[in-house]
Amino acid sequence: MLQGIDVSSYQPSDYSTTGLSFVFIKITEGLGYVNPKWVAQRTTARHAGLVTGFYHYPHIANSPTAEADHFLAQINLVAGDIVCLDWEWYGQNVSDQQARAYKDAWVAHVRARAKGHRVVVYCSRTDWLTVDTDSNCGDGLWIADYTNAGHPRVKHHWTFHQYTSTPLDKDVANFPSIAALRSWAGAPHHLTTEAEAPASETSSG
Repeated sequence: MLQGIDVSSYQPSDYSTTGLSFVFIKITEGLGYVNPKWVAQRTTARHAGLVTGFYHYPHIANSPTAEADHFLAQINLVAGDIVCLDWEWYGQNVSDQQARAYKDAWVAHVRARAKGHRVVVYCSRTDWLTVDTDSNCGDGLWIADYTNAGHPRVKHHWTFHQYTSTPLDKDVANFPSIAALRSWAGAPHHLTTEAEAPASETSSG
């Protein structure tokens, strides 16, 4: 199985990439927060040739399109970049219906604005089984279920599986080879090093 991790500001910018094929990096939360390390964390991924994804943590009561635009405004996507909605809402006073509506609207908006890029949804097994009703996960389901790697307890086809958070969030990808993952993501067979970041990215990082 292809090994990967996901990182946020809690992890260092120069995290270890040994044995990894991919990484997901948190960029934004809500309408205001930007991970101050994300540009440097992306540089680490690029230099290691990893397939790279970027995710947004929602505040469900906000406008999903406004939050999606805030997320996309931070980054100049390049071929092979994956974008992700981290569909969680811990501590937020919102209904399941609001959470479902947010997911569907965010995914639709980002797919329309980030054409050519895979859009996936991260979801816990509990929320997938008890809150989701339409199985809409864009181009792929990234399921969190802390069990044996590659064996999440869901019936729906999964693309990524977060199987532990100890000592950090670890994931596997449901592809037979790194070439297959890169082909699915639309990435070059040999990923290039870090492209020049526009001013908005540099200031955010």
